[in-house]
Amino acid sequence: MPMYQNGEVDSAVKALEVRQDEIMRKLYELKAAVEGLAKTVTTPDADLDLTVSSSLSSQACSSTLFKGATDLDTLLGKDLGALRDIVINANPAQPPLTLLVLHSLLCQRYRVLSTVHVHSSVTSVPPQLLSCLGPRHADSYARHMFQLGFTLIWKDVPKLQMKFSVQNMCPIEGEANVARFLFKLLAPYPSDPALATLVDSWVDTAFFQLADCSAKERAVVLRALNSTLGRSPWLVGSEFSLADIACWCCVLQSGAAPSAPSNVQRWLMACENLGHFGPAKLLLQ
Repeated sequence: MPMYQNGEVDSAVKALEVRQDEIMRKLYELKAAVEGLAKTVTTPDADLDLTVSSSLSSQACSSTLFKGATDLDTLLGKDLGALRDIVINANPAQPPLTLLVLHSLLCQRYRVLSTVHVHSSVTSVPPQLLSCLGPRHADSYARHMFQLGFTLIWKDVPKLQMKFSVQNMCPIEGEANVARFLFKLLAPYPSDPALATLVDSWVDTAFFQLADCSAKERAVVLRALNSTLGRSPWLVGSEFSLADIACWCCVLQSGAAPSAPSNVQRWLMACENLGHFGPAKLLLQ
């Protein structure tokens, strides 16, 4: 019970309460840090990773680009307020441009703690890959202040790999599949099954035809893009979607952008004007 003198709380009691609040705050931060460390050491690659850069993003939590709403607890499982870590292994010889665009969008929607590592299987990494998630964070930060942990590890892997819950799920492999997972943290797929299928079709076309095919096959895809974009501003109707992100990245990565047809050129510029494609474009320079 507080002690009163002349109707006021004793100053010693006030000081004790302030000290107790400070201790509780530090204990909470320590608990969050330990939870984060526990997740890190359960990652099979953790003992070989060298941290080279990390950044934090605390932009507006509401994105105006997507109309649909998502809930992290529903998609990733409720974790009593602990930071949810997404760990991605990527080969520096094949930088995943879609992940950089999606990371930028995630930073607009959530408070994201971003980190870049280099695995011992990689001898050297260009500077632009080390800073691809933004500038280095300040020396002091508290993990519990963030909603998502986005860890990118440059590693000699044949395919892109993503791990969320090391204990409860197998890795998701392939840039297309990882992009689908991350996009669902931003907005749901269209409720119309036909439109949702169309999004998936364009994503597969991007990664399996645009990004990895002959010049003749690429020309066929560019004509299909041009025809579709002559009827609507985006690839799937009137709304920007994962289809646009995947195709934009693969068109630029394939080197086909300078000779693309007029509707594709207009659409490429419209995507860039949204402001989330800068980090990906930097890797192509």
